[in-house]
Amino acid sequence: MTENLTGTVALISGASSGIGRATARRLAGAGAAVALVARRADRLDQLATEVRAAGGTALVIAADLTDADAATTAVERTVTELGRLDTLVNAAGVMLNGASDEAPLTEWDRMVDINLRGLMYVTKAALPHLLAAAKNSPRSVADVVNISSVAGRFAAPTMALYNATKFAVTGATEAWRQEYTTRNLRFSVIEPGRTETELFDQKDNSGADFTGAFGKVEGLHAEDIADAIGYIVTNPRRVAVNEIVIRPTDQQP
Repeated sequence: MTENLTGTVALISGASSGIGRATARRLAGAGAAVALVARRADRLDQLATEVRAAGGTALVIAADLTDADAATTAVERTVTELGRLDTLVNAAGVMLNGASDEAPLTEWDRMVDINLRGLMYVTKAALPHLLAAAKNSPRSVADVVNISSVAGRFAAPTMALYNATKFAVTGATEAWRQEYTTRNLRFSVIEPGRTETELFDQKDNSGADFTGAFGKVEGLHAEDIADAIGYIVTNPRRVAVNEIVIRPTDQQP
């Protein structure tokens, strides 16, 4: 397996923190030029400075991908300014769990918008460019990696809408995989268990029983997931890793 992504371009959503940030570092370290997409421009600027200091190429795109026009613009800027698009990593996400009878509808809407609609918008905009890259890439393949969750495999109390969005991501990824399997465009889904990122800090979560859902475990690091993404996208064309489930060693469900 080659680690060389030199000459390729990767767009990473949710690049301002967590899995997205770690993935940008990982792919840039393998030689890819990276388009860093998220809403928090200050954090993207810091990451871009780090990537460039290490000799890499980074493009900062501050955008809210829940807006379809903004998602299209982010993709078009990537292709215009970096020349192509070979890899898309959809890592943006929120988890706002709690008792369903008490949860504000706005929080459910936000999870659907970010976890699902944003992913769909940027994937739809990226498809023509990814298919074009797959035809003329020195690697003869392009990749989409979607970050789902073990919550896309099992349901749990207080997590109904988060479950719904992540089940949808897992299902859509498999459908896309089948649709594009003969066109050198690989779709992969990663379903992490408990990972120590800002995902668990996005609200007070007073009604969410994370210990009950995950148990008391030593969580994964964002870099653990980024390493799995690096493994997927640096495989030769003949190898398509469709799905990876990564749990902490101590986690049961």
